[in-house]
Amino acid sequence: MKLAEKIRYLREVEGSLRGLDRAMTQQELVRAIADETKGKTISQSYLSQIESGARPHLTNTTRLLLARFFKVHPGYLVDDPENFQAELRTVEILEDQLDLWLVAGAERFGRRDPDLCRALLALAHHKDSRGCLLLLESILKTPALVDRLTAVLNPTQEAPNPVPPARKKRAIQ
Repeated sequence: MKLAEKIRYLREVEGSLRGLDRAMTQQELVRAIADETKGKTISQSYLSQIESGARPHLTNTTRLLLARFFKVHPGYLVDDPENFQAELRTVEILEDQLDLWLVAGAERFGRRDPDLCRALLALAHHKDSRGCLLLLESILKTPALVDRLTAVLNPTQEAPNPVPPARKKRAIQ
């Protein structure tokens, strides 16, 4: 993605965040930057040159100003290399994202449900948390397996729908 496209995208996002239901105009952006950065400014013509591609690079001062205003890393405000993929979707990256999501869930529910917190953290720390969730899906799709596993793995906790005694004997044999 080129710098010009990134600036247009950021104007679009900023307009949406401000409830405009459209991209901020260049002039609105210039005014907002001046208002929110204590007088530091960028001209509309300079912004136009950046977005048209006539000025493919930013000065360091302008890069820092725009990065601060849009709340992005200054390194984002450059052209991406040829054939650059912004989002890599490998299993390892998905696994890391899933683990972060599980940890966030544990933090969110931890105070109200310590058992759930421990379970989410155990899942997040497992080397294949994605595989564990897929296994859980398979278990949930198998009738009565949750009850059987609960009875075997945690006999002190009553299963939600206890397995009848006759079925327990057959399952053990």
